[in-house]
Amino acid sequence: MSLSNKQQGDLGEKEVVKNVSCPNCGKELMILPRNYPLYDVQCTACVFRAQVKTNKKKPAKEIFGAGWKIMEKVLKSGFMAPPLITNYKWIEKGKGRQEIRFYPFIPKKNLKQSLRNIKSHNRRYWMFNYIGLDKLPNFVVFEK
Repeated sequence: MSLSNKQQGDLGEKEVVKNVSCPNCGKELMILPRNYPLYDVQCTACVFRAQVKTNKKKPAKEIFGAGWKIMEKVLKSGFMAPPLITNYKWIEKGKGRQEIRFYPFIPKKNLKQSLRNIKSHNRRYWMFNYIGLDKLPNFVVFEK
């Protein structure tokens, strides 16, 4: 049975917490409560927080983001987009591969708005994609 996007995302967050230490202080990460705005994980010792995106493909230059409205409010308030942790998982030559990357800085120009149909809510919803990830500084923090 195939996992839904939500289930895949939840599993991806658990994998990040299991395999990645805080990029700031090296302590453990923890998952934030469901529907916490903007962030998915935080450090158990310092103020580090990040958004996590899991993809069942090789590292890509564009991936789905999240809801645009909250991000737009944050950016208009003068804050930066949250740091991003991507959890890429794919099959290569019959073998499961995984690469977790940390993007410490996501410029506003790397967020592209899009209007999407949300089947579960039967309506259209403003979302955003992360674009130009292949050009942004990042650190590979886990791979297998």
